[in-house]
Amino acid sequence: MPRYDVVIIGGAVHGASAAYHLASHPGFTGSILLAEKDPSFQQAASALSAASIRQQFSSPVNIQMSLFGIEFLRGIGDTLEVDGDRPFISLVEGGYLFLATEAGVPTLTENHALQSELGADIAFFNPSEIAERFPYLALDDIVAGAWGATGEGWFDGYGLMQAFRKKARALGVEAASRTAVEIIADRGRATGVRFADGEIVEAGTVIVAAGTGARALIEPLGSPLPVEARKRCIFTFACKDKLPAFPMLIDPTGVYCRPEGELFLCGSAPEESNDPLATDFDVDYSLFEEMIWPILASRVPAFEAIRQARAWAGHYDMNLFDHNAIVGRVPGFDNLLIANGFSGHGLQQSPAVGRGLSELVVDGEYRTLDLSPLGYERILENRPLIEKNIV
Repeated sequence: MPRYDVVIIGGAVHGASAAYHLASHPGFTGSILLAEKDPSFQQAASALSAASIRQQFSSPVNIQMSLFGIEFLRGIGDTLEVDGDRPFISLVEGGYLFLATEAGVPTLTENHALQSELGADIAFFNPSEIAERFPYLALDDIVAGAWGATGEGWFDGYGLMQAFRKKARALGVEAASRTAVEIIADRGRATGVRFADGEIVEAGTVIVAAGTGARALIEPLGSPLPVEARKRCIFTFACKDKLPAFPMLIDPTGVYCRPEGELFLCGSAPEESNDPLATDFDVDYSLFEEMIWPILASRVPAFEAIRQARAWAGHYDMNLFDHNAIVGRVPGFDNLLIANGFSGHGLQQSPAVGRGLSELVVDGEYRTLDLSPLGYERILENRPLIEKNIV
């Protein structure tokens, strides 16, 4: 029976980040299996998301993870270089622009104070300052805005995932196309993984980074996991007017929009009452026509005349408990770790999550950034992590 010191279930961005950080950890000399059921990643959130990064959160751990994340992305060419091949992920630090009506100003102000205290470079604007920098916006109902002057923007999420995978393989990680169907456990320890072909692989530690597939692996062990797939649609369109330095615009309604090459990319969460379990990847064009476009055309008059382009849908691993990631040990197991429930924040948090998981495996504790606020225990203790800036 084959054995690995660490078996990682899920080879997309979080599994790949964990594999890289483990393999590059100076205190780790073991073997790693990175197992992914679909190496084409055609339906992986890592390949289908809007791929952006921000520090404009309301909880310290989310802010700190993205502060580390932007430094990692800036240095990715050096860090993940393999034999002279330097990955390029088209990072654009265009900044998030959160707009607030009068009702939203207290929250925006409170969040800005925390973000600034932790070292994020966020500018707080009044309407005239917003209009000066972004003259193409309609601001009649806007009282304030917060904009990431540096450290926020968008990038190639698929490229980041592949860069992690390539570097991990170069460091000796074995990547395999395999579907995990069961985690074998005995007396409070994960001992191995059963794959779809019936083979059991022994493991010293198991990391579950399987996205929407994690629940089927974790719950048979007696650990409830409030994570379900939720569909999110992304639409692109062309606008004939030039809108220089367009940011990642976050409207008070929750609709977002940013540049994507010569086009614009946009989306929004549907109404909670119309957000069922995702079972397909069909695009809901009515969401764009009836909600997103009217809001954007009102906010950006130049968007009244646009030409629709490509659209696609992906699945979030949505943590229905508090919409924040679940990272760390599964209660009752000292060698079973999870990274799940990212609810749309996964790509930007992947560098910090991979590093944190590697520290738990090698050092037995977090050494750089304490990710314990994201721990599984809060689910069992009914102690949600409140994040006010959910987009």
